[in-house]
Amino acid sequence: MNQQQMQLVQKGPLTIGEKLPDFAKKAIVTTDKGIEIIDINQQYAMEQGKWTVLFWWPKDFTFVCPTEIIEFDKSSAAFAERNAVVIGASTDSEFVHLGWRQNHPGLAKLTIPMLADTSKSLAEEMGILDNNEKVAYRATFIIDPNGKIQWVSVYPMNVGRNVNEVLRVLDALQTEELTACGWTAGEQTLTAKLKEQNAG
Repeated sequence: MNQQQMQLVQKGPLTIGEKLPDFAKKAIVTTDKGIEIIDINQQYAMEQGKWTVLFWWPKDFTFVCPTEIIEFDKSSAAFAERNAVVIGASTDSEFVHLGWRQNHPGLAKLTIPMLADTSKSLAEEMGILDNNEKVAYRATFIIDPNGKIQWVSVYPMNVGRNVNEVLRVLDALQTEELTACGWTAGEQTLTAKLKEQNAG
């Protein structure tokens, strides 16, 4: 394989155990003063000892994406209860994010930041930049307070995510125990069951 062919091979997504890359980006967020542009970096949640849920969508002003953004935002309190911060991101600029929020009633009062990866550098470094369209895949990363990726999912452009599944996985990760298929918070873990069996 020559060098040109190697450049065409897409690097796969960052995976479990790898670090969230360093970055410094602009983001749109709602504050007490209204909608503002802020600086955001990889320490946004980690400096508070929190988990990060970083979810990407392909393009602003589209159809599937706002349904997901709105659902993640509706669940932001549930993520906060789990010591997690939600950040949404795409390769659109902060000004496109702002225009979209100003023109879409469902996005007007978002509480989660919309990160602008205008240079596409972060999406590329995370291995989720589509080679043809040069936009991010519909990817979700759960990152622990030490900056390590603990879960990754990547959906095709036309399929929306299930936010409840992201919450379920976060719950399971935070037990630091073995959890069965379909396990949900409040159910006994396999680790606890095994301890009971061994004690008996």
